[in-house]
Amino acid sequence: MGVYIQALVSGLSVGGIYALLALSFSVTYTTTKTLNFSQGDFVAFGAFIGVTILLMLSGAPDFNRLGPDASSGFRYPVAALGAGLAVGFVGILMFIAAIRPFAGKPGMNWVMSTIGFGIILQSLGLVIWGPAPVTVPQPLGNDIIRIMGAGVRTQELLILFVAIVVMLAFDRVMRKTRLGKVMRAVAQNPEVASLMGINLTLVMAGAFAFSSALAGLGGLLVAPIASASLYVGLWIALKAFSGAIIGGLDNPRGCIAGGFLLGLVESSVALWQAQWREIVIFLLIIVVLSLWPNGIFNRSTVDRA
Repeated sequence: MGVYIQALVSGLSVGGIYALLALSFSVTYTTTKTLNFSQGDFVAFGAFIGVTILLMLSGAPDFNRLGPDASSGFRYPVAALGAGLAVGFVGILMFIAAIRPFAGKPGMNWVMSTIGFGIILQSLGLVIWGPAPVTVPQPLGNDIIRIMGAGVRTQELLILFVAIVVMLAFDRVMRKTRLGKVMRAVAQNPEVASLMGINLTLVMAGAFAFSSALAGLGGLLVAPIASASLYVGLWIALKAFSGAIIGGLDNPRGCIAGGFLLGLVESSVALWQAQWREIVIFLLIIVVLSLWPNGIFNRSTVDRA
């Protein structure tokens, strides 16, 4: 029983990261009909920005000598906030440089422009931080919590908690606030929204800022488990995008559900044969797209703003 509980918690934890990033894909897709194909680089960039803030706050001489208390107290929340804000700002820069010039024009030039922006971001990261991964201490300590015989890391519970809080807050904003109504109006019909006086450019830039901030936050959250690396974000973003496809890109709640589902599938398969995880996941995606081309939770209609 302990093994299954541990797999459940681990699956929900990993699924929380996938769900955050799947939500980020949904936000940009619904508002701009484009996607950030360099989202994995944003994850890695956010992880290193957060680790750099931890380094500065702890006074450690270099990344290799980050002590166990480097993430303790207020340091980790400040690093998470800083990573989110910094990467959110980079997301605005990407919108201006790689998305806006192609807005309203035929073709998919924005695909290559976002990939190119990600390559630039990764290259800058290599210049600043180098290629070596960095071990990040867990903010709540390295103790293992025992739940019915299962050993659960505190970072897994923290990831799950933060993911749920962020998703609930986003859902409330989208459904109960004026900002949410504006974003839903742009998603439903940008031309009509523009005629109603809504600044489309501002809303789209805000969508990319929020999407990128989620990637930066996700990068720092996963760093204590997977370590901070400029290459760690690729597979995370790819699986998160798969979760968004499964749930339905134009349905934020569906994307969240798809991310959690993918995490649970991955953790469950790992109990059997770890090397089969990617095979099963992408076979699942093929099956889902064959049966539900727009995703399992795709909405046939869009909520009126």
